[in-house]
Amino acid sequence: MEPVRLSKRMAELGLCSRREADEYIAKGWVRVDGVVVDVLGSKVLPTQRIELQRQAQAAQAQRVTILINKPVGFVSGQAEKGYQPAVALIKPDNHWTGDKSGTRFSRDHLQGLAPAGRLDIDSVGLLVLTQDGRVAKALIGEDSEIEKEYLVRVAGRLTPEGLALLNHGLSLDGEPLKPAKVGWQNEDQLRFVLQEGKKRQIRRMCELVGLRVVGLKRIRIGRITLGDLPQGKWRYLRSDERF
Repeated sequence: MEPVRLSKRMAELGLCSRREADEYIAKGWVRVDGVVVDVLGSKVLPTQRIELQRQAQAAQAQRVTILINKPVGFVSGQAEKGYQPAVALIKPDNHWTGDKSGTRFSRDHLQGLAPAGRLDIDSVGLLVLTQDGRVAKALIGEDSEIEKEYLVRVAGRLTPEGLALLNHGLSLDGEPLKPAKVGWQNEDQLRFVLQEGKKRQIRRMCELVGLRVVGLKRIRIGRITLGDLPQGKWRYLRSDERF
């Protein structure tokens, strides 16, 4: 049984991100088998018990996760080609009046706020921005199995064989895609449920079966739905909500 870096093990256990782990270790907020470990680079065995002290738990409780209904024309992450990032919409004027979280906006909530997953510039719908490494790992970690649901308006003719391929059998970038759930929502709109998120995946999948995507909207991530959140507005993830 090989020892591993404490920060890596903490991330594997879902306690926090590796960056957060290094911060907590340096501040003396981590115990291994009941003993404080405050040396960066320390290693542990997988069988050892790791605990966060109350200071670390309090710091995590203050980290926010924000849900936004992203409009067309905004990029998920860093600004590019003259387009603004979605985080630019996180300001008091755009805070949804229907937010029931009880959290008041603070400029501190913008510090370290990063997208947990992508949504193309020409797509709309639910986008998650978070300060919490646990949320990011759950949504975009390598072993994440959280479903993402989309409504996709298409043009072109889809054969039964093509529909079967959308559900399972296509490959992108030389790798087979995970099985998906794809079916007709109405006469010109498909419903996609995916457990992965390769770059422009749905658009590329549709191209492979002779379809062109006219519009794409993400309506659900795990147990969190877009609901009544208006386009361009945002709200906080409530303490009783889980992906």
